[in-house]
Amino acid sequence: MKLKISAKFGTLILGLMIFGQENGYAQKVDYSIVSVPEESGVEFVKITKHSDYVCMPEVRRIRGKIDWWSNCILAMDRKGEAIAYLSYRNNTTNVFIKRLDGQGGDVKRTNRSNVIDFSFSPDGEYLCFSEARGQLNQIFRTDAENGLVCRQITAGDRDFSPVYSQDMSQIFFTRQETRGSSVWGFDVANNFLSSYTQGMNPCPLKNEPGLLISRTTSSGRSEIWKVNYATGVEECIISDKERSFTSPAISPDGEYILFVGESCIRGEKIKYSNTDIFVCKIDGTEFTQLTYHAADDLSPIWSADGRYIYFVSQRGDAQGVANIWRMTFKH
Repeated sequence: MKLKISAKFGTLILGLMIFGQENGYAQKVDYSIVSVPEESGVEFVKITKHSDYVCMPEVRRIRGKIDWWSNCILAMDRKGEAIAYLSYRNNTTNVFIKRLDGQGGDVKRTNRSNVIDFSFSPDGEYLCFSEARGQLNQIFRTDAENGLVCRQITAGDRDFSPVYSQDMSQIFFTRQETRGSSVWGFDVANNFLSSYTQGMNPCPLKNEPGLLISRTTSSGRSEIWKVNYATGVEECIISDKERSFTSPAISPDGEYILFVGESCIRGEKIKYSNTDIFVCKIDGTEFTQLTYHAADDLSPIWSADGRYIYFVSQRGDAQGVANIWRMTFKH
């Protein structure tokens, strides 16, 4: 899996207005539109600007199928006052922090070459991230305030998507292996590595020893699963034979799951697949699609109070440049 970045805009290299041909017709996206009628009643606010060079996760459309980079490239700070994001500047990709009140300039939090995803610890003291080095990805931990001195957690593998457990005793992450992806854990106290289950995008549950993960089926579609790593009980939460779902994120109150899903826009001589944002209750009920724009909406996270959702999208920009957007969450 790769995060492709364009040096000009900090967006992935996929073209701006025309994405190629599907079913024999060139598909065009009018990125300048902020929202579409299906999103009426939802307020969308752009948080960043061109000069922030926000990274856009790679989306691939091949022979009518769609695939996307599902790892988290946004994170909210502990107080909910600032948002962290990946930015491509000076031929490097690093984590930057932007205050949501607009005060002050953005602060660079890592000083690496190719950071590909990251997350904060529950107490806000640490920043975990993975960095691509050739064909390998290694995981590091650094101080969330300074971000200069790093402790390397893994080496010699294709590891990514690090996230702390709620009690901070473990750092869970995804390891890309020969036969697919698996979720592993790093014991912080003992420096011990353990393999937990098949899947990727680990998201720790709030009040139990468990994870939400995305898991690929034999047909190539991704599902959202709930895994209790203490009892070994596994439960499929979201599944669809025609669509994939990834990137689960639990709301601050633990009641909802936010995730990315596959959509298809159909019309006369038009069939265009894209990614949108969905939500459901923690048990998989009340499944709801939240966004419907033809742009790709990716990497959604919750605000600290659960009232808003932040995500990356090309919407609202005629050139298709990626920015961070905020939308209201009504339930």
